[in-house]
Amino acid sequence: MIDLLRAGPRPAGELAQAVQMSAPALSRHLRVLRASGIVQAEAGGADARLRLYTLRQQPFTALQAWLDQVQAFWAEQLGSFKDHVERTR
Repeated sequence: MIDLLRAGPRPAGELAQAVQMSAPALSRHLRVLRASGIVQAEAGGADARLRLYTLRQQPFTALQAWLDQVQAFWAEQLGSFKDHVERTR
């Protein structure tokens, strides 16, 4: 779902077809993604019933910041461990 939406806004029907999911199952999935703030739905042009789903950047920016912190922590820890092993040989 995320990979499909990375390419741009898509209607629910197109998403359901692409992932071979029933409309009710996809609706539940999209509801969870909307509630978590990962996607948003907007009216799609002339047909007010059509909803286009798009990814929101902020959750992914926050995730990347957290991953950067974790990577920095482990790089420091592993560097310290390497130094210790080399000193004690």
